Amino acid sequence: MAQLERITGARIPAQGVDSVLARMRALGADLPPGDGIAVFNRVYLSVTEAIDRAIDTGAAGGFPDRAAAITLDVRFAERYLTAVDAAVCGVRAPACWRPLFQFRRHPGVRPLQFALAGINAHIGHDLALAVVDTCRTLDCEPGCLEDEFERVGDLLVSLEERIREELMPGPDLLQVADPLTHLLGSWSLERARDGAWAAARALYALRELPSVAAEFTHRLDTTVGLVGRMLLTPLPD
Repeated sequence: MAQLERITGARIPAQGVDSVLARMRALGADLPPGDGIAVFNRVYLSVTEAIDRAIDTGAAGGFPDRAAAITLDVRFAERYLTAVDAAVCGVRAPACWRPLFQFRRHPGVRPLQFALAGINAHIGHDLALAVVDTCRTLDCEPGCLEDEFERVGDLLVSLEERIREELMPGPDLLQVADPLTHLLGSWSLERARDGAWAAARALYALRELPSVAAEFTHRLDTTVGLVGRMLLTPLPD
């Protein structure tokens, strides 16, 4: 499958969000429910639908710049969908996504781990690059997107608790010694979001130093990939 065509121009049409939603729905229909990619895809689809509703209706505080919010949302989704396309074609995906692709059918990995590993890859790596992509598209600096970034982040954080509740395997998670409880406590979406904003600002500042920016991006990718591998540690029943 060809890499997603990059959307260009100063403004992104509203149907751009509809397009990525259609891709995610089609992907979900094609995958077995227990597949690790399918688990994350369901989570991300619900997040993207919530963002789309907030853009359309002004929910969650609204978005000061609707076009900027749409552009960021589409650029963000493109990163995930392109990684999936790479896996389908047998092309080497970014390091942040490789653990999920590798362990997606492992019987010892629980659905909540799949969801968090995908969120880790998408927030920890893709979100920073999506902010820079949006800056290039709209010819602006990251500071111009801070309100949109924060509102998208607020929606993600508000959905995290619901995701954990839906995918919790049972009351044993109340036990501090449970291995999954330990894994859950070792990662925070809010901290990952803060890191993504700092990384986006750094990458934008390095835009005139392409070799340094490329090295920074590579290190970010591999570091997020290591966290993802930890989150996908197979656990006993």
